[in-house]
Amino acid sequence: MNAEVSTLLEKIQIMLNSFITLLPNLVLALIVFAVFFLIARAIKKVVKKLTRDRRHARNLGMVLGRLAQGTTILVGLFIALSIVIPSLKAGDLVQLLGISGVAIGFAFRDILQNFLAGILILLTEPFQIDDQIVFKDFEGTVENIQTRATIIKTYDGRRIVIPNSELFTNAVTVNTAFEHRRLEYDIGIGYGDDIDEAKRLILEAMYHTDGVLKNPAPDAIVVELADSTIHIRARWWVKPPRRADVLDLQDQVLTHIKNKLTENGIDLPFPTQQILFHDQTEEIDGDRAHQREGWPAGKNRVPRSRSISSSLKRLAEIKSQQNGADTPSAEHSSTVKE
Repeated sequence: MNAEVSTLLEKIQIMLNSFITLLPNLVLALIVFAVFFLIARAIKKVVKKLTRDRRHARNLGMVLGRLAQGTTILVGLFIALSIVIPSLKAGDLVQLLGISGVAIGFAFRDILQNFLAGILILLTEPFQIDDQIVFKDFEGTVENIQTRATIIKTYDGRRIVIPNSELFTNAVTVNTAFEHRRLEYDIGIGYGDDIDEAKRLILEAMYHTDGVLKNPAPDAIVVELADSTIHIRARWWVKPPRRADVLDLQDQVLTHIKNKLTENGIDLPFPTQQILFHDQTEEIDGDRAHQREGWPAGKNRVPRSRSISSSLKRLAEIKSQQNGADTPSAEHSSTVKE
């Protein structure tokens, strides 16, 4: 028993001596790694600062800064390990990283996919920070493009984190990609209104709205003959195309158009339906020259339309005539009996 305790104490003493011998190297390795870590952070800040004021180089600066930071930290790790373990060679470290990289790749496939997608987004720049984008059911302003995900702030003050692989492989609408943006709205006028006059009034309302660009010029075109209205599409261009400016200008344009049309007697009708009745027992049933049920009369006389009240009145007259014809027959029969 005493021999076993002595052996254990000897091993502990050997480990303590080894640790004390290794302690200076360990402290030096930590200092070296900390220095490289601070250098990496400084390099990242310098690169971002150099590209901060250049919109088209901002994303590239973020990529280069992060890559430089990661490379510097990796070099510092190699040097620190070589100080702690002098027998460890650079080839052994590369081989170890290769095997570890394969294992990590299988274990964190989604994370690496998002990372690569983030790098490609930052390099290709389909959108940039401060752009306003639409992705599926989400719409907002891009706050940050990280290597794993993109963060957008919605217009109602919420934060959405979208994985980069989703953004890279699906359609994204960038509302602020260009300086100008065209807006449009369909306006329904009555079938009895003058289309050219309505177009003129709509264009006049848009031209007199502050913020609507004169070049490209606004226009108004007929797009549909609907059930109860003629749809005229008003189209105008704005700058800048940001959401708040778009909504404010759309409010002004539609307000001016509505006021201009109503002031000049242009009807903005509600949805209506017309129901036509005819007696299917008449001989003229199906004769388009005598009935009007939505088809054009052409050069023929336009048949008079019927209503429920006129049909009921006509039915009452017919029954009254029938009753009048039945009364003499009854009196005649009673006279014969007498």
